[in-house]
Amino acid sequence: MATPPPVRPDTPAPDFRLPATDGRTYTLDDVAGPRGTVIVFLCNHCPYVKAVIDRLVADARVLLAEGIGVAAICSNDATSHPEDGFDRMKAFAAAHGFPFPYLHDEDQSAARAYEAICTPDFFGYDRWRGLKYRGRLDEGRTTPPPPGARRELVEAMRRIAETGEAPDEQPPSMGCSIKWKAA
Repeated sequence: MATPPPVRPDTPAPDFRLPATDGRTYTLDDVAGPRGTVIVFLCNHCPYVKAVIDRLVADARVLLAEGIGVAAICSNDATSHPEDGFDRMKAFAAAHGFPFPYLHDEDQSAARAYEAICTPDFFGYDRWRGLKYRGRLDEGRTTPPPPGARRELVEAMRRIAETGEAPDEQPPSMGCSIKWKAA
């Protein structure tokens, strides 16, 4: 299990150019929304991702409708974890109806640039692409959140879009570590 470090406010979003499961190649400019952007590092096999994926898809639909861009990146080494390979990414995205691009970071350069630690790992940026949120989707981990739980990512991104300010509390995400390639 891995937990990311606290947010470093206004860190610029690193650019990338990555192939997606829909056959296109995307850059940060392509996925950024006019009111903010969420970049989330995922994979297919992690029990933490599997537990949140349908809530993430639902919350991404809300954010996209409000002008906040969303993209997911899989950076895991598919040699050691074949279930995270590109063909399986395509199936995973289709099975869950991703409304956002699911990008393949085969050389792990995006994960390194973002300093991604775990899956899922959420990065929320303002309209100027300064980091404002490095928290979690909600308080669910490998089980659903309790009834009435806050939609923390949605609330954070709405606040960022409306005020430009980061939420005071940002409980970290928790999940499986990124599966790095051998050096």
